[in-house]
Amino acid sequence: MLSRRLFRTPLTWIAITVVAAGSAFGLYWFQPWKLLTDAEVSERLTTVATPANSAAPTGSAAPASPDATAATLVSSGDFVSHEHDTSGSARIVRTADGRHRLELVGLNTSNGPDLRVWLTDQPVIEGRDGWHVFDDGRWVELGRLKGNRGDQGYAIPDDVKLTDLTSVSIWCKRFAVSFGAATLG
Repeated sequence: MLSRRLFRTPLTWIAITVVAAGSAFGLYWFQPWKLLTDAEVSERLTTVATPANSAAPTGSAAPASPDATAATLVSSGDFVSHEHDTSGSARIVRTADGRHRLELVGLNTSNGPDLRVWLTDQPVIEGRDGWHVFDDGRWVELGRLKGNRGDQGYAIPDDVKLTDLTSVSIWCKRFAVSFGAATLG
């Protein structure tokens, strides 16, 4: 009898509506199912030219120069974990046509809402102190993270000056936190 009276009052229906709306918003905002799912990407990465005699002993012939038409490695670094465990490496490659591309090699991180790939001018700081630094300075967003696992590449716009951008971050735009980052050296 009490339950019938309870469901007839407007206050009960207002409370039910507020709880339902809050639950729907929370599911949209946090997307907890992404912690249980992975998006694997397996894009073909650029083949990078390396000098034939790069490890030649002193006094031997000079290393051969890479083929001018081949892609070259500009910089690279390994990921460190921030908000979520992250591993793999990042590299910037100058392709044969002179364009630049960021490639994530063997990336392994958590899936999450609104993940982006950023090139930044901020230093990579290990631990909790490094979670929030990347939006403090200059950054360039290369796009949404294609997948939280695997190999993937991102075109770097021609107008981006790479000399100032020294790190890459897997950035959660929704919560303004880095999942992981790599120093490009």
